[in-house]
Amino acid sequence: MAMGLRIGLELVVGVGVGVFVGWLVDRWLGIRPWGTVGGFFLGVAAGMVNVYRAVAGLGMAVGYKPGDRAVPPPADDEWDED
Repeated sequence: MAMGLRIGLELVVGVGVGVFVGWLVDRWLGIRPWGTVGGFFLGVAAGMVNVYRAVAGLGMAVGYKPGDRAVPPPADDEWDED
């Protein structure tokens, strides 16, 4: 149930943010309704990308790749400058 709520929320928030930013662009540039329309479509695209990432399991930690091994830090003597 949590995954379904997450997917639905990410899609709705993506569209909402896109429409809001488009509305701000409309007010700033005075190009009504094109900023809102463009923001809607960009929001739908961003929401779909977020849903795809959530479903495909791409929402892992930044820089983490399955199979990566932890690399130990260099020993103290490697940093000595003689």
